[in-house]
Amino acid sequence: MKHFSGRVAFVTGGASGIGYGLVQNFLGLGMKVIVVDFNQEHLQEKRQALAGRDDVHFINADVGDRDQVRAAAAEAVRTFGRIHLLCNNAGVGGGGDTHDADFDAWDRALRVNLGGVVNGVKIITPLILAHGEGGHIVNTSSMAGVVPLPLPGLGAYQTAKFAVRGFTESLRMSLAPHGIGVSCLFPGGTRTRIIEAGARNEAERAAAAEMTASWMDPVELGAHVVEGIRRNAPYILTHIEFRDEVRELCGMLDTAFPREQDVPADRRAFEDRRRAMIEQLRALPVKD
Repeated sequence: MKHFSGRVAFVTGGASGIGYGLVQNFLGLGMKVIVVDFNQEHLQEKRQALAGRDDVHFINADVGDRDQVRAAAAEAVRTFGRIHLLCNNAGVGGGGDTHDADFDAWDRALRVNLGGVVNGVKIITPLILAHGEGGHIVNTSSMAGVVPLPLPGLGAYQTAKFAVRGFTESLRMSLAPHGIGVSCLFPGGTRTRIIEAGARNEAERAAAAEMTASWMDPVELGAHVVEGIRRNAPYILTHIEFRDEVRELCGMLDTAFPREQDVPADRRAFEDRRRAMIEQLRALPVKD
């Protein structure tokens, strides 16, 4: 999707952090924007900040609740007529470790961080396909969906972010024949409220603010996303400090393969056909 002006974006988690950075970029490009957020306080802040504009509309919704996502999508269409750009960005931190006995926090984290992406795609993609004008979908994963995150209490978070990556890969292949672009966003440290939200007291909130002071500005990150959409980039990576680590990880994967192996001809032919199909799908153009 190369043309933005006059088109409609639907951004979840859009009233703060990365989501609001996306909203500011899209508005600057002449888009109409639906801002969806669960936090009423954040929504009210942005209503006041953008008061008087007719190109932005705010909706309070929980992306983990399918009925609420359906209602938000319907309201978006009633408000601006259609949706061209879907950014499944809403997320929560925490969720617990992979080995602890708690399921409640785990289920909540996956419900929002993975379920919210699935809900957004499966409810809104049919609307994008129906109007036939093309479009793009950006699903927010995290660098935690690429490299290990050895911090306590984030096993559910990392699990969900890896799953978003796989879901987005499949989605890109599914929508390529329809001319709809798909990207997976992998942000690193960005000044958002996700860490602050997990603070238990004022001292922890102050420490979180100090730790994140040098992290990337969400508006800067949003500009990277815009360029990724223009190029229909399968992966949008915004933080160069991870580059060497990712290269090392790719090297570890390469090293893990057997050095020599006799592959049966039919097995190799099957995988060659699969790879050719993927290359063919990747070469399909998207609608402008």
